Amino acid sequence: MKRRSFLKAAGAAALTAGRRAWAGATTRPDRPNVLLLVTDQQFADAMSCAIGREHIHTPNMDSLAEDGVRFTHAYCANPLCVPSRAAMFSGRYPHETGVQTNSAEAFRPGRFACMGTIFRSAGYDTGFFGKWHMPFRANRPADHGFAARVDSPALYSGAAAAAFIGKRRSGPFLAAASFVNPHNICEWSRGQELPGGPIGQAPAPDECPPLKPNMAPPANETDIMAHMRRSYQGHRLFPVAAFTDDKWRQYLWAYYRLIEKVDCRVGTVLDALRKTGQDRSTVVVFLSDHGECHGVHRWNQKTVFYDESARVPFIVSRKGATPKGTSDVLVHTGVDLIPTLCDLAGLNVPDQLPGMSLKRWALGDGPNAGRACVVASNKMVQCVGVEGVLHQPDGRMVRSRRHKYCLYSQGKRRESLVDMVADPGETVNLAGQAKARDVLAAHRGYLRSFARDSGDDAALAMLEGL
Repeated sequence: MKRRSFLKAAGAAALTAGRRAWAGATTRPDRPNVLLLVTDQQFADAMSCAIGREHIHTPNMDSLAEDGVRFTHAYCANPLCVPSRAAMFSGRYPHETGVQTNSAEAFRPGRFACMGTIFRSAGYDTGFFGKWHMPFRANRPADHGFAARVDSPALYSGAAAAAFIGKRRSGPFLAAASFVNPHNICEWSRGQELPGGPIGQAPAPDECPPLKPNMAPPANETDIMAHMRRSYQGHRLFPVAAFTDDKWRQYLWAYYRLIEKVDCRVGTVLDALRKTGQDRSTVVVFLSDHGECHGVHRWNQKTVFYDESARVPFIVSRKGATPKGTSDVLVHTGVDLIPTLCDLAGLNVPDQLPGMSLKRWALGDGPNAGRACVVASNKMVQCVGVEGVLHQPDGRMVRSRRHKYCLYSQGKRRESLVDMVADPGETVNLAGQAKARDVLAAHRGYLRSFARDSGDDAALAMLEGL
């Protein structure tokens, strides 16, 4: 039976059956602790372990990469806070959760089990600390399974997560520490006071990091993306239309300072592991909910499918167990996170979940190829009308091992195709070129198969008429 039919037939019954299966798992003393570290709005390469120390230094993130595997091709489910986090903590695609924007009205608590519920049912002591921004009702532990939960003031410091790690307990723990930065770059771009505290005055532009090579809009850009750039930059949340090259360099300087700031908070939590002697008995996973464009293609913030917005850091580290290295296997952080954590913890992976465990790659023995592609989604709503027209298109992204294909629900030219090996900066849309016809057809096929198998009716509708 296809999962689409299963979901429609089973509904809430599937969740009940899954909970019985998780509740039947036994807790063994050799089960590792699990620590999840989540930053907000961090591009995958914005760490010194990825790009060196000339412009940024992140020693705590680097320490995880030193003792683990850094997945270099990890993509979020939807490059926006709530839909991405809803997917990460439910293990479901955004079209399944019904959450494609920061409004979670369509989400039904109880339909899908949260990560906390899965681990708590298996005997784990569970805690969530910091930024929530999920559709699970925060004040209802029965909905999400996190027995301990603290917001501010631990939001920026990591102290509450560190205290939770230091508790005496007879069994393992699952702790999620969720930090707000480098999200404060949004306030910086608007000249506002930074909620997490100041970072100092930006130096002269020639003392800031250089401009990225892909600052210009792509050649042959889809008409809807060209429209949406104007539409977003007309919104009060995105006041960057008049940014000069000098301002973009200072923007990048500020972005890196905010990442260094959150790296210190990550260090607070990792220090608690080391001081309590639990660094070898704890699986640590570090990731971000989505990225940040930081000026590429004249965009800031997120929502779009450019790698800077959609590709995120993803490190799996357990001191003494995971080898140091990188993996280019395609990762979907929305649906792969829970299966990976369960597998690494020795729990049964709930069989309803569509993602795959990355345990083999984290331990250094996964196959080179991995999956053929991952699919992400977006819904562009934080915008204003342009010349009397307001567009709020849906989009789907297919990332295969070599190419990235994007399709939108609106526009005359609704498709883009980029060779990510020859053109990692996504500077040329190949979709209209005759030489790319076969590759384009193949990626339409990837999306069609995914949509049929997963019940993504919106994607199927987008494919009609191509």
